[in-house]
Amino acid sequence: MASEKQDNAQFNLRQMSKDVFFILTGVLSAAFGLESFLFPNRFIDGGATGISLLVAEVSDLSLSLLIVLVNIPFMFLGWRVIGKMFALKTTVAILLLALTLATVSFPEVTQDKLLVAVFGGFFLGAGIGLSIRGGSVLDGTEVLAIYLSRKLSTTIGDIIILVNILVFMAAAYLLSIETALYSMLTYLAASKTLDFVVEGIEEYTGVTIISKYSEEIRLMLIEVMGRGVTMYDGKGGYGKEGIHNDYDVLFTVITRLEIRRLNIEITKIDPKAFVVMTKINDTRGGMIKKRVL
Repeated sequence: MASEKQDNAQFNLRQMSKDVFFILTGVLSAAFGLESFLFPNRFIDGGATGISLLVAEVSDLSLSLLIVLVNIPFMFLGWRVIGKMFALKTTVAILLLALTLATVSFPEVTQDKLLVAVFGGFFLGAGIGLSIRGGSVLDGTEVLAIYLSRKLSTTIGDIIILVNILVFMAAAYLLSIETALYSMLTYLAASKTLDFVVEGIEEYTGVTIISKYSEEIRLMLIEVMGRGVTMYDGKGGYGKEGIHNDYDVLFTVITRLEIRRLNIEITKIDPKAFVVMTKINDTRGGMIKKRVL
């Protein structure tokens, strides 16, 4: 019992150390993107960060103060919707970002508008993604999207798109249409970078395989691909007279980098095999490669 408690304590310490590392790195990356690229060139991003940048451009309020003020409602909402630990980490992360913006002086890297949009979005997206890996967020828009999606029965993506449309329309009116267009490019760069950091290069793919050579494919998945396989009974229902064929359905999870190899191996066994691939956000346990950053 004592050994088990000690192991749990060591695991919790390691996990906490990883979270702290991700959050601190994310804060530095986001602050660098804001101070060295976006803010000096009057570019904005989407979400709560974009609102903060926009208000800072048209008022005398400091960006660091606005980052906190705009995200305060989302901190309380995160406490209610997701949990206390998430809200606590998010509060610490946002306060650290505001403190970094207020005390650390980052040099302006470039004034080229395309470079500002792309690399400003890259560093900001990387910072938000790293903070998510640490169990927090630097932009509270997604918390609002989760809350509203439950209330309005819409998708999280729809809510985020709607919020960003309003932000960019305001940017076009208060700043300029050109700035709004470049800011949309910034948002695209940030969102793609965020997805890459959170999901990693080895994005998971669930594969369902239906073939009359199911046993041979099962052995290939285990011995050649090194994957675990789930088998369950299936029954076909096709043709005008409703032909019913019984067969074994195979399901496995691979990474995106293994898709081509899997297709080649399946084709060697059964070129007519029916294969369905679906994106998977995350997995736990089983014979799955550890996701890399």
